[in-house]
Amino acid sequence: MAELIGNLLIAQSGGPTSVINASVAGVILEAGRHECIEEIYGGLNGILGILNEDLVDLNDELQKSIEGLKYTPAAALSTCRYKLDFKKKPEKAAKDMDRLFEVFQAHNIRYFFYVGGNDSQDTAHKIHEEAVRRSYDMRVMGVPKTIDNDLPHTDHCPGYGSVVKYNCATVMEVGFDVGSMATDGGSCCIIEVMGRAAGWIAAGTVLAKQGNPANPPHIILLPEIPFQEEAFLKRVTETVAANKYCIVVCGEGVKNANGEEIGADKTSLDAFGHAVLAGAAEKLKEIVQGKLNLKTRTILLGYAQRAAGHFASATDAEEAAACGAAALRGATDGKSGFMPKIVRISSQPYKWNIELQPLVDVANVEHCVPRDWISEDGFLPNEKFIEYAAPLIVGEVKIPTENGLPKYVVLNKNPVEKKLPARV
Repeated sequence: MAELIGNLLIAQSGGPTSVINASVAGVILEAGRHECIEEIYGGLNGILGILNEDLVDLNDELQKSIEGLKYTPAAALSTCRYKLDFKKKPEKAAKDMDRLFEVFQAHNIRYFFYVGGNDSQDTAHKIHEEAVRRSYDMRVMGVPKTIDNDLPHTDHCPGYGSVVKYNCATVMEVGFDVGSMATDGGSCCIIEVMGRAAGWIAAGTVLAKQGNPANPPHIILLPEIPFQEEAFLKRVTETVAANKYCIVVCGEGVKNANGEEIGADKTSLDAFGHAVLAGAAEKLKEIVQGKLNLKTRTILLGYAQRAAGHFASATDAEEAAACGAAALRGATDGKSGFMPKIVRISSQPYKWNIELQPLVDVANVEHCVPRDWISEDGFLPNEKFIEYAAPLIVGEVKIPTENGLPKYVVLNKNPVEKKLPARV
């Protein structure tokens, strides 16, 4: 295949992670080894920024800044939640697609990388298909990212190991605190973590038990297992009787027997039309206090769990960077419409490599926790899950500090001169 010469554009989409920038660094650093790539651009605020022709010149960044992305959390290029929705808004989506290719052509973009989760992989897939349809020679690669860990085909997703590592440490520390204050009256603490449809994040906190059944979390509620109030209250009661306290971890998307999210605010929708979630823990607190008259507190980890670069997993950061580099190599080898996936070779010792998966197999497919990885009563992941998750949190990312705090990288983001009329 003839060598494709031109410019590279990379952008980020969806909720950030503590290692999403490591994937960007992987792409950029690998691109520097390929003469076919001339300029390296970043799209600000994902696909939305590209539509507005908001590009920055990444060649202008210092080498140490690009290296520093490997330990800097959040989205260094900024992100968005913007969907090319051909089903519900076909005319707008078609107009957006025309605009994207006007930008690609104006800046001679021949390599496009989109770092993100389910919706981002769908966007990358659509752009790849459109490039083929238009006979526009461009290599498009999705780069996996999501703390939700719900992309199919890959063993796990970059970002997942780090959120589990941070959440486990938090659960352990909260457990020490609550346990130290427990009295005969008993108490319950409910910790809500992210995860709308898949319970990977909540399930991962089982590692905090470190093999001791008495250690928290004592109960883990997953969206995959319908919430049964009576059984839940019985388990809380038993746990408090044994330990004087009970630590519950719940995924934000926990559902009742009718499949309804118990923490959904149906009056408020996100950019994709999903009901906003942030109330599962409070709903559970109402149930525990109302039915058991038990002192109950809630903790909502929120953005902290995905932004905790100071306690990221070294394994996770290494894999994130490797996925970016693999995407670049795949593109320069002539491939388009693929996503790097992590393939596990063994768990003990942990060994892995990276292969490429067609985006058509990935886009809009959600991978949930297998039922046989969860205990029969549904309250805790079992040994199969523990064997799977344990290697992913290993190692600490070394972060430089200044005045006792992490010294993260902020890119200069020098703008690329616009060549098109403003988007209308």
